[in-house]
Amino acid sequence: MSSKISRRDFLKVSAVAGAGAVLASCAPTAGTSGTMPDLTTGATIPLDDLVKAAKSEGSLTTIALPHDWANYGEIIETYKSKYGMQVNELNPDAGSADELEAIRANKEAKGPQAPDVIDIGVAHTVTAMADGLIAKYKVATFDTIPMKDPDGYWWAEYYGALVFEVIKDAVPTPSDWEDLLKPEYKGKVAMAGDVLKSNQSVQTVFASGISRLGKNPETVDDAMKAAELGLEFWKELNAAGNFIPVIADQGKIAMGETPLVMEWDYLALANRDALAGNPELEIVVPKTGVIAGPYAGGISAYAPHPYAARLWWEFVMSDEGQLLYLKGYAHPIRFNDMAARGVIPADMAAKLPPAEAYANAYFPTVEILGATKTYITDNWRKVVYGE
Repeated sequence: MSSKISRRDFLKVSAVAGAGAVLASCAPTAGTSGTMPDLTTGATIPLDDLVKAAKSEGSLTTIALPHDWANYGEIIETYKSKYGMQVNELNPDAGSADELEAIRANKEAKGPQAPDVIDIGVAHTVTAMADGLIAKYKVATFDTIPMKDPDGYWWAEYYGALVFEVIKDAVPTPSDWEDLLKPEYKGKVAMAGDVLKSNQSVQTVFASGISRLGKNPETVDDAMKAAELGLEFWKELNAAGNFIPVIADQGKIAMGETPLVMEWDYLALANRDALAGNPELEIVVPKTGVIAGPYAGGISAYAPHPYAARLWWEFVMSDEGQLLYLKGYAHPIRFNDMAARGVIPADMAAKLPPAEAYANAYFPTVEILGATKTYITDNWRKVVYGE
């Protein structure tokens, strides 16, 4: 899977040096007391030293981590109890673009609105690096992470695939994207985010375009054509009155307001469990246009709690943290390494959809993700709404 995902040289932009300089100028080092680990090299900090330094800070500030997303509720609570840390949670419903803006807006003000860590769509790492918003750090498991920046500015944490989440009997069960254009879906189809802010929604547009392209893109040109076709698909869906321009969440699904939603499989499966048949949900992997989306973790270059941030990622990227993702139906990015070592419980693996449903899943490169995100967000309102 992930070993096929390439990392492009263009990510090594010169602005990254700026991020390192900022980190070096504002971060504590071993110079004053001789006890605080160095933050400027990006090297792994021994866990005992890191725990001690993080405890001296006492808290961590996260952003955009809903408790029902990839099991983040349990991940946060486990981090708090395991290390005796407090966690300040900012805007759980924020999108990837909002997370980066929160760093920009709080560069100088290291108060409660300044995030220490981010969880963003991989396409957004290009902007994060170019703008010098993230700091480098290599967690202890860095070598076993198949998708990452080689210098440690970001790494993939988990991934999912987009599926149709359908309220049973409220609409016919679709098998593929083109079904959604049929009259019986009028006023029934919603997204789980705002295309202008949400990586999940951008990938939803891209996936529908891949379906129309008729193949998984092999080049940037293929991908850009798929992005164009995806916008046309949603233009048609909107013109037909099938698209509901609201952001679907578990509450709206429970009330029957959004009978058909496109979501990452781990969110759809978690909703199915949480709603427990009220209403009953069907989770459908489309026949074509199956896109797999990794999310990337990073540390703010302006983090008020830089050691707590690094301890967070040491925990999340450990076997324990990765299994907590799996418990929430997200595919941990280190799955292959953990499977090879026999540390994945069979009952956890059995809860995932059958592997054959993902046989044709497409894992875009960082270059393709960046190019298509820009094209889709720049043209969404113009194409779909004629603005």
